[in-house]
Amino acid sequence: MRKSAVLALMFVLFIAGFHILIVESRAADTPPAEGAVLPDIKLPAIEKSEDIQYLGIKGDAPFKIPQVQAEVVIVEIFSMYCPYCQREAPLLNELYRLIAARPDLKDKIKILGIGAGNHPYEVNLFRTKYQVLFPIFPDGDYSLHTALGQVRTPYFIGIRINPDGSHKVIYSKVGSIGNAQDFIELLLKRSKPA
Repeated sequence: MRKSAVLALMFVLFIAGFHILIVESRAADTPPAEGAVLPDIKLPAIEKSEDIQYLGIKGDAPFKIPQVQAEVVIVEIFSMYCPYCQREAPLLNELYRLIAARPDLKDKIKILGIGAGNHPYEVNLFRTKYQVLFPIFPDGDYSLHTALGQVRTPYFIGIRINPDGSHKVIYSKVGSIGNAQDFIELLLKRSKPA
């Protein structure tokens, strides 16, 4: 009788543990939803002075995306090995150039990339090969990718940062940004305070 009770208890604990594991993995599989806030993630310290200046980050410590000095931050989740990301790189450079060419936008919208599963060597190789103009960060252990919902690549997240430091996701989709100018207009429309 006692052996049956112990086996039953072990079975219940196993099922409960399995249920918790499923619930946790489901939560990790959900990308940031439009209208929500980003998960509390930190990007690695910035190494290049021009990237520090571009993002307006103070100091050389890890930072959170809402610390970027901009009203809108576009985050691209990419992988060096993703052929779609490779094809998207020229569009992102065009997006960067269009924003930089407009005095009303160059300090308002910033772009950064996160290399899912990519180590610093791979990120630097991608930066060089595709002449990436904006800061990109390695995520060799997939920790940022996991926190952002284990999305397919390329994945784009637009974040509206309010003057008080609060923020909300205004865009969250997998695939191409399409026409760079249209994408800018879409983000500007979605970033207007409600």
